[in-house]
Amino acid sequence: MKEIRFVDVGEGITEGHLQKWLVKDGDTVKEDQAVAQIETDKAIVNIPAPISGRIKLIAKENTDVKVGDTLATVGDGAPDTEPKKAAPATEKSVQQAAPVAQATAHIAAEPDAVATGKTKEILATPYVRKLARDLGIDLSKVTGTGPQGRVLENDVKAFANNGAVPKKLVPKFSEVLEEQHGEDIERVPMSQLRKTIAKNMELSWTIPRAVHMDIADAGHLFEIVKREKENTEKAGFKLTFLPFMIKAVVEALKESPRFNSSYDHDRQEIIVKKYYNVGLAAEAPDGLKVVVIKNADRKSISEIAKEIMALHKKVLDNTISLEEMHDGTFTITNIGSLGGGYLSVPMINYPEVAILGVHMIKEVPVVKDGKIVVGRQLPFSLVFDHRVVDGAEAVKFGNAFKRYIEDPEFLEML
Repeated sequence: MKEIRFVDVGEGITEGHLQKWLVKDGDTVKEDQAVAQIETDKAIVNIPAPISGRIKLIAKENTDVKVGDTLATVGDGAPDTEPKKAAPATEKSVQQAAPVAQATAHIAAEPDAVATGKTKEILATPYVRKLARDLGIDLSKVTGTGPQGRVLENDVKAFANNGAVPKKLVPKFSEVLEEQHGEDIERVPMSQLRKTIAKNMELSWTIPRAVHMDIADAGHLFEIVKREKENTEKAGFKLTFLPFMIKAVVEALKESPRFNSSYDHDRQEIIVKKYYNVGLAAEAPDGLKVVVIKNADRKSISEIAKEIMALHKKVLDNTISLEEMHDGTFTITNIGSLGGGYLSVPMINYPEVAILGVHMIKEVPVVKDGKIVVGRQLPFSLVFDHRVVDGAEAVKFGNAFKRYIEDPEFLEML
């Protein structure tokens, strides 16, 4: 009997949410058959069976699991209990071309198991491990009464009731709400993606930030996109303003390279990146995701436009891969695509040092040559890490971005 575990799929992922079992308890499965789907903070991961045989489900649907947790057993005979080191996912384990990211099942000892002096493995189900974590209990101190010394739910509760650890406190505001309003409130569990967004926002908020706002004349840009619309649709892709903005950002980054960097807090150094991977914040059905246009400086406007379309489709289909959301150096958030807002202060995408918010191109009255005429303006907001760059550098970056957006020769060359 082999154990199916949730393995390390890379990218620093330590936990996931068992979204759905693809088989039923007791079903006969084949080797490499996908048996479960786990939602991580990056993608949906398919868990395959390591061997053929009858499957016994252990973890429950709609529960959180950690890397190394046992999800199920498969095969015949006694469980395989020999401790083995958990291995990271390989190229075979995460297949980018598949509808969802693939992960290899791994038969191993719990990586978070706490060994005793006799190096005895702690056996417990994911539910019992989570219960112990919630109560602040060290499982190595709990005596298991189950088969082969497995720690059971009652073992953990008995340990807690003996006064060895304090019971988990419920926040006072939560108690008050539940007592006063009862059924008129609802607790909504956060998805793995939403939990990650929350963590990233907390990280982002630690950055000492400042913001520079300005407006670019988008008249030439608007006319070029309008003129080329029919030709690009015939070529099979949609041309928008965004690819031009990406190219303008890249040129501005070349002039102000510190905006294309990260801050190493421990060594108090600035890590300047000499490659240009532009992230695009994309609204997905389950939350915000950032897809990355790799090596944007080497790609044409049409190539970037096609890549944006392909990545956006994957986001909507929930088939976006980890690699396609990894290794960004600077992020653009297109607030204008949502149809509202004039200026904003976006959150920096940690560990980057800046983010550019671009807004709707609007018709406005402007003064040219002493006359009031109709113009098209692009408002933008540059939020930056003030430890790395100063306000004067932000103005320089903003002026460079404006210059490229307003330059018809630059736009026509691309």
